Amino acid sequence: MRDTNFPVTASVLFLRRPQVTATAVVTAFVGLTAFLVANELQMHQVPDSFAAISLNLDFVRWALLAGVVAVAELWYCYRHLESNHPPTSADETAEIERYQFLGLPNTVTLARGALFATLAGFAGVTPIYSIAWLPSLLYGTGSALDFIDGSLARTAGRQTVLGAKLDLAFDSLGFLIAPVVAILWGQLPMWYVLLPVTQYLFKFGRSHRRRRGLRVRPLPSSFVRRPLAGLQMAFITLALAPIGSARLIEILAVAVLAPSLIIFIRDYLVIADYT
Repeated sequence: MRDTNFPVTASVLFLRRPQVTATAVVTAFVGLTAFLVANELQMHQVPDSFAAISLNLDFVRWALLAGVVAVAELWYCYRHLESNHPPTSADETAEIERYQFLGLPNTVTLARGALFATLAGFAGVTPIYSIAWLPSLLYGTGSALDFIDGSLARTAGRQTVLGAKLDLAFDSLGFLIAPVVAILWGQLPMWYVLLPVTQYLFKFGRSHRRRRGLRVRPLPSSFVRRPLAGLQMAFITLALAPIGSARLIEILAVAVLAPSLIIFIRDYLVIADYT
């Protein structure tokens, strides 16, 4: 449903419920289920008093980290609600048609954000066998949904500027959270943090040039950028899983990370007009 005169303030009222539901409910359900399962299994491995204390501390740390990320995601979505419209034409005088509701594609994207927020909480959790697979399942599911939300938007004719912003932001967030969790859990080498660092340095450099009024060229098209992102998602999902030798993962990490870093550097040189 579209309404060309639909005000942004009213859209916040219409969109608030699905946003909170998609993020808070999925985050709480997945996270609480994980810790209930962990609690049940852990009680059979260590003394009850120690298990209870350890579980409580882990849960507090998980809840704080997951909550901070979820709030940041909702804030970002609220900030860009006025972009819930199809991509505009070149005619700047054309009237913008805003959707009254998020739509299924954007809701799926928000569910991805909820999964990544849930994953962020595991950065503060002590790795134990009973929850060892959860980070991999969370990130793997969120990555799979990345291909579904775009397909839904194209099929239903509900491609929006908001959806593109959320998709890009949550992709970047996933590439930050997942490697950090993997590093803290001993699943990836420390230097793999170069992936999110380089990614955000690229974004910072581009924004800095725009603020200074320097020329910023459009990002060049690439046949390898999207496949490389998919490869990164698949590899990080594998690295988060409690399988494979550390040596093998480290060798694969070099092979997967190097091309991505080269692409980031090349893209920045192009948009900064150094080539």
